[in-house]
Parts: sequence; C-alpha cells; structure tokens
Amino acid sequence: MGYVRLREWCEDDAPVVLRAFRSPDMRRQAAWPIVTLQDAVGWIAGWSGVGHAFAVTLDGQVAGNVAVTGVDGHDNGWVSYWTMPEARGRGVAAAATEELARWAFGERGLYRLELGHRTGNTASCRVATKAGFLAEGVERGKLHYDGVRYDVERHARLATD
Repeated sequence: MGYVRLREWCEDDAPVVLRAFRSPDMRRQAAWPIVTLQDAVGWIAGWSGVGHAFAVTLDGQVAGNVAVTGVDGHDNGWVSYWTMPEARGRGVAAAATEELARWAFGERGLYRLELGHRTGNTASCRVATKAGFLAEGVERGKLHYDGVRYDVERHARLATD
C-alpha cells in the first residue's frame, strides 16, 4: 500500500464521487441518490456546515472518504468512512480513519469519536478495530433497509486511548 493522505474535497472530485456511488453497496450511503455529476457536486458541497469530510488519497488518487459529523457540546463526533472498490482490502480505510481520529482529537479538540456498522459487516468492523475503536455494544434493530431491520455494533475511541 502507498501513502494515505487526507485532503479537502473539491468540485473536481465529482467524477470520482459519482463512480464510487455507482457501486451497489454504496447506493444507500448518501442522503439522496448520486446518479449524475451534478448530484456528486452536490454531495461534495453538502458537507459544508455539517461536519468535516476528507477525500482519502492513495498515491495522489482519491480512494475514499472519511468524515466526522454530529459534533455535540460534549466534544463527541460521529465517524463514517468508505473506500472505492479497488482500494478495499488494502488497509486504506483503517489508515484513513486512524488519521481522521488524530486530526479530530488534535486539531478539532474532540474527546470521543463513535461509529457503527451492521453486525454482519465484518470488513467495517475490521476497519474500526484497526483504527483503535473499541466495540461498546449492539444496538438492536437500529437500521431499516428494504423492509429488513439490522442490528448495529457501536465502537468508540477516546482522545485518551
């Protein structure tokens, strides 16, 4: 694996975002369907004021996204991540999530970061644990997709971990 870096998203990244959201497993990961280039531009612009999202680059090419949102008055934030299909299984998401945590604790001054994944999503669980997020428990029936309820395992990492 090459060197993983985080940078701000820019409008020129819209074609990569569009390609990412064409992957079947990514279609539900956005608040609205990303089916046109303009949708992808809107997705990039939509981060303004709601959190901190970073393009994950590997050897200068966009390989995914990491973000922290939902920052509250207790210095807690919610972490999310995804990678392009060709970057999966290479440690990119874990390295990027680790870097995001360092940024959130050091630059943003947060104390607690949380994330969740469906209990059957072993790849996302590996990302969380490799990035130093400890499992804290299962939230039963939290997600609802296509008429099916899914349990979610919550993980957290503290600035003191």
